[in-house]
Amino acid sequence: MNPRWLLLMSRLARNPPSAARVKLVLVVIILIALIYLIEQLFGWPDFLTVTPQGRFLRP
Repeated sequence: MNPRWLLLMSRLARNPPSAARVKLVLVVIILIALIYLIEQLFGWPDFLTVTPQGRFLRP
């Protein structure tokens, strides 16, 4: 394990994050999982897909 991770863990053990920060992180993780599940169920829309154009287009 990297020594930087050990230092981070020791700092978090001494000064744990507030309850509000923990809730914020959990909400963000839930939103990311929800977006991923919706994308897996319905697929990616074609109008959001980037198609390469211009002089760098390779055949």
